[in-house]
Amino acid sequence: MRAVVVEQWGGPEVLVEREVARPEPGLNEVLVRVHAAGVNPVDFKTRASGALIEWGEVPAVGWDVSGTVEAVGPGVGMFRPGDEVYGMPLFPRQAGAYAEYVVAPARHLAPKPANLTHVQAAALPLAALTAWQALVDTAGVRAGERVLVHAAAGGVGHLAVQIAKARGAYVIGTASAGKHDLLRQLGADEVIDYRTVRFEDAVGDVDVVLDGLGGQNAGRSLTVLRPGGRLITLPGPDDVPADVPGHVRAVWMLVEPDHLGLREIAALAERGALTPVVETVVPLAEAAKAHEIGEQGRTTGKIVLSVA
Repeated sequence: MRAVVVEQWGGPEVLVEREVARPEPGLNEVLVRVHAAGVNPVDFKTRASGALIEWGEVPAVGWDVSGTVEAVGPGVGMFRPGDEVYGMPLFPRQAGAYAEYVVAPARHLAPKPANLTHVQAAALPLAALTAWQALVDTAGVRAGERVLVHAAAGGVGHLAVQIAKARGAYVIGTASAGKHDLLRQLGADEVIDYRTVRFEDAVGDVDVVLDGLGGQNAGRSLTVLRPGGRLITLPGPDDVPADVPGHVRAVWMLVEPDHLGLREIAALAERGALTPVVETVVPLAEAAKAHEIGEQGRTTGKIVLSVA
C-alpha cells in the first residue's frame, strides 16, 4: 500500500511516499481503507523532531482518518466490512493515518456522521475530540456560561465555538478581523480582533477559557475568569501558569481516543449543530505541501489529505 513516512526528522520535505506492507487487524482491531486523513499541528511537531510519541519501526505520520472498514479482527462485534467509520486511533502512539490502510482498535473508531463526506469527517476527530474533552469532560460547560475560545477560527477553535454553543453557552472568540464573519456564522456571540485589542480589556466574568496558544496567553487568560472559572490550556503542561489564584482552576489537557465522544460529535454533526470547515484538500502524495501550508499558521479550519 501507499503510505507517507518520515525517513529523517526535519522540514516538510522529509515526508515521502513509499510502498509498505498492508497491516492486518489483530484481536479487537479493524482494518480501515482510508478515504481521507486530517492534518493537525501535532503532525508537524512529530515530523520535525520525533518528539511526543512512541514510533514504530517505520515512522509514519498522522492520526485523523475517515474511511471504510475493510476487515475486522477476532473479537470485533460493532463493525462489519463496508461500514463507514472515522476516528483518531492510538494517539499518542503511532497510527500512520497518511496511508491507504490503517489498523485501529475498534473502540478508537465510530460510525462516520452520515451527512458528512469522508473529507469533512477526517477533519473532525483530533480537533473535535480535543474541544469536546476540554469543554464537556474537563470544564463541564453548562447552559448560560460564558466561554472564551482563543484562536477561534483554527482547527480546534472553530469546532469548540460550535460545541460550546450547542451546550447553551455564550461564546466569545478571538481571531483576526477577516475571520469574524465566519465565527458569527458558526455561532459566536462576540468576536475580538486580537491584533488590535487586548482581550482582557474587552471581556470579563468568563466561566471557561479554552486556550490553544499557551505562553503568556494562558496567564493573561486567568485575569478574565470569574470565581469558579476554569482555564483549559492545550499546547503543553508548561503552559499552565505557575501562580493560579485559588478561586479558579487551570489545567493542561491532552486528547485521547474516545469512542463515546466520537458518537456525541457525530450526533451534533448529523443534527446540523457542528460543521467542520475544510480550507484545503491536498492529495496524499503532496503531504509535504499540506505541512508547508499548515505551518504558516494562517489556516482557517482544517487541512485534509485525500487518499482514496
